[in-house]
This record gives sequence, structure tokens and C-alpha cells, in this order.
Amino acid sequence: MSQVRVTPWQDGEQAPGELLAEMQGRRPNGELIGIDRVLLKSFPLAKGWNELLGRVRANFGLSLEYRELIMLRVAVLNKADFEWNVHYPAYIQAGGSDEKATALKSVVVNAELFSEQELALLELTEQSTTKVNVDGDVIERLKALFGETQTVEAVATVAAYNMVSRFLVALDILIPQP
Repeated sequence: MSQVRVTPWQDGEQAPGELLAEMQGRRPNGELIGIDRVLLKSFPLAKGWNELLGRVRANFGLSLEYRELIMLRVAVLNKADFEWNVHYPAYIQAGGSDEKATALKSVVVNAELFSEQELALLELTEQSTTKVNVDGDVIERLKALFGETQTVEAVATVAAYNMVSRFLVALDILIPQP
């Protein structure tokens, strides 16, 4: 597959101005990317998506480095190259390393590279993404390491970015649209 499966929204087409401003506010230089332009095929979807993902990206107590780690592993597990390409620079900027990012691409992640906290997050990501059910001991370990609030935020990050990656893959959104 090499082409988006629906016609992306184009500059100059009708869209609520407030919605466009909110979506542009989440993007570097206010530039809408491919997923944004596809989401704008449904204004209610675009609005809800933007609000949810904006909160996951900006309002959680779980560190951005950990959230980006989760996002990268979800991208690998779901074969969402677009998601990887968007979140790899964000992971590095948030404090992640190229060595760890590269390790995330392996079928089995090299545990020696990651902290106890990162390994717990990766186990959550693996289980939730590949089998949906997460073992109780994984949740208990997360609660011991992060507390309940950040455990909920970690689970929500995995869930949200599974939604993102599945949307990207299903509609074959591979590269940012101009």
C-alpha cells in the first residue's frame, strides 16, 4: 500500500476555524500532518481525537520520555511506520536514546538497556497491544513503581496510541501530507 485510502482534507476546504486552530496548535509550526487531514473528514472525530491526544501528550504526570517510549513500541508492534517517524524525534527530545529506540524495533527487547520502570511499561505495552488482557502482576508492578494515577495514564497511553496506529495502518497514512 502506498496511498492514503481516503481523500485528505485540503487547505481551503470548509472546516470549523476553532477546530483548525486547535489542531494546528498541537503541531510544530502549526502544520497539519497526514493524520490531521484525514481526521478532518469527520469534524466530530477530529475534535474529540485532538482533545484526547492533546491531553495524553501534554497533561499527564507520567514522564513524556516514558509516554514516547510506549508510543514507539506500539508503533513497532502494529507496524505503524508513520507513527514511529513522528514519535522517534519526540522520544529523543524527551530524553530517550537512539540505542533504546533501536532496541524497541526488536521482536524481543534487550532488557539490559532499560530501567526497571521502562521494562514494566514495555511489558504493559506488549501485553495490552498483542493480547489486550494485561496480567494483574504487571499492573501491580506498575502501581508499585508509579502509583495508581500514573499507572492509569500509562494504560491510557498504550490504549490511545493503539487507536492511533490502527487508524494510520487501516487508512494507509504513511507520510505527512503537504
